[in-house]
Amino acid sequence: MQKVATKPRYIIPHAQDNGPTPERAAKSVFTRGKPPRVLTTVQSLLNAGDITQDDANAGERWYRDYTFAYEGIIEFPENHVSDTTVKHDDLSWNMTRAVALERILDVRDALGERANQILRLMLVDELSFRQLGEMFFPRVSSGSAHRKISAQCAMLLGQLNEFYRLLRCKNKKTCTPSEVSVYV
Repeated sequence: MQKVATKPRYIIPHAQDNGPTPERAAKSVFTRGKPPRVLTTVQSLLNAGDITQDDANAGERWYRDYTFAYEGIIEFPENHVSDTTVKHDDLSWNMTRAVALERILDVRDALGERANQILRLMLVDELSFRQLGEMFFPRVSSGSAHRKISAQCAMLLGQLNEFYRLLRCKNKKTCTPSEVSVYV
């Protein structure tokens, strides 16, 4: 019997550390954990106790709607079970994106254009409080601007949470609707 020569098997190397590169780590502050994530303004407010987890979840919901509406990207949680009964074609996919955009526009109409701008800069562009303070309060000292924009962001996330709560109540028709107060 003659032995058959085989090619050596190529083993794909796996990265041991999926953390940020040194260049990326120099640009942002990262949380501890696996994997490390950028320490966002929402996480900073949550760690400081300025907002509740529900407020942070409202910000996450707004961000997911925004990325889906404008970029067509959906990120599912780790324990997500996909619905196999619905298969999207191009038209239904774009209609679903339009519904997400409608929710974004409803938030803008309820909370105002400045609130929408702060949400976009805070959640989508991931600007820090320092950068937001310099943008919205250019004539004020950086420490004072940081405190002012931090308070506005905390209040805005609370209002966003209340808006989504009222929207859920309206859809269920089990709650007595009340107006959302806007102070931004």
